[in-house]
Amino acid sequence: MVKQNDLRLNRYKLYVPDSYYHIYSRGVNKMPVFLDDDDYSIFLNHIKTLLAPTTEKDRWGRLAPNYYNQIELLTYALMHNHFHLLIYQVGERDIVNFMHSLMTRYSKYFNKKYKRVGPVFQSRYSAKLIMDDAHLYHISRYIHLNPNNWIDSPYTSIDFYSGKRHANWVQPGKILDLFPSTAAYLEFLKDYNPSEDEQYADIEPDD
Repeated sequence: MVKQNDLRLNRYKLYVPDSYYHIYSRGVNKMPVFLDDDDYSIFLNHIKTLLAPTTEKDRWGRLAPNYYNQIELLTYALMHNHFHLLIYQVGERDIVNFMHSLMTRYSKYFNKKYKRVGPVFQSRYSAKLIMDDAHLYHISRYIHLNPNNWIDSPYTSIDFYSGKRHANWVQPGKILDLFPSTAAYLEFLKDYNPSEDEQYADIEPDD
């Protein structure tokens, strides 16, 4: 993992192989990008399809790009006007290809459903390189605690950490391995320290 003490140097995309990234984006003009339960489900289904162990067909019967063994999704949270992903990439540009596929597919779906044109997201996405283990687990907590009802949110990866759900497209192991037990990680989430997590997040407060 890349070591860097000054997080301010990490404001621009720097793609490094075998590295972790905090990825986030929000709706253009801060507009909602998830308007109902189906929207959340479609976004997650796109992720599942792109990260499946074998190449799958999307809901329209087309073969989807496949990033299994290139991208690992560790943590996610979907909010009404933005999303957060914690990703590990193998190759230097794997995130670029994965995010292009994900955001293009969702934007096409969203525009068609709501009969609109133009960009759905404010920018392509932001990608912050994770600098060390402390950065990694604090970002994990920051992402999981995004929803006010985080412990019961159906649109985060928390259930994959607690053991309530299991899937091959969410990989909590790299985070949980930093703690002595699953219970210790869940206690870490409850022991929230805004000053710690927000300095690692390094994003606009209203994101």
